[in-house]
Amino acid sequence: MPIYQFEGVRPVIDPTAFVHPTASVIGDVIIGPGCLVGPGASLRGDIGRIVMHAGSNVQDNCTVHVFPGKSVTIHEQGHVGHGAVLHGCTVGRNALVGMNAVIMDDAVIGEESFIGAMAFVKAETIIPPRSLAAGVPAKVIRELSADEIAWKTEGTKVYQELARRYLATMRECEPLRSMTTDRPVLPPIGYKPKHQQ
Repeated sequence: MPIYQFEGVRPVIDPTAFVHPTASVIGDVIIGPGCLVGPGASLRGDIGRIVMHAGSNVQDNCTVHVFPGKSVTIHEQGHVGHGAVLHGCTVGRNALVGMNAVIMDDAVIGEESFIGAMAFVKAETIIPPRSLAAGVPAKVIRELSADEIAWKTEGTKVYQELARRYLATMRECEPLRSMTTDRPVLPPIGYKPKHQQ
């Protein structure tokens, strides 16, 4: 796993957090308990601090960086979807950043808010708590329902459980050469996309 100190500052990774071996973590990065950092993610704390609080996740191919003198904070249970870019911003407690969204410097995503996939949140934008925002540039569309927030909370629990499962069972291996008749099937997790609810 490429974990690098930079100018004497070493990342801090809680032993209950999972950081995929292909993720890159550099410098002033603090990853809290139960967090998950997915394959190909880059957390580059070379000109500012990056903090992932307990139970948050940064998924595959995300980029987290800062403007000089700024920081990125992902609060408890923050959920950052595949390919998203966070730059010098704050993601509130139990908020969701959709796939390939971009959140710019000094933007604040309020707690329990959702940012739609592919959205662009301009610098210094404040998204109020419990809001759905989407578009380029992102605009608040409406308030989220309790059911939508509960659905998101359950999704984040899936990633917290994945962190535990990865730590316990993921090992590098050689692939099989052919399919076996007794191949195990991974157990279902009982969580569905929102459109199938």
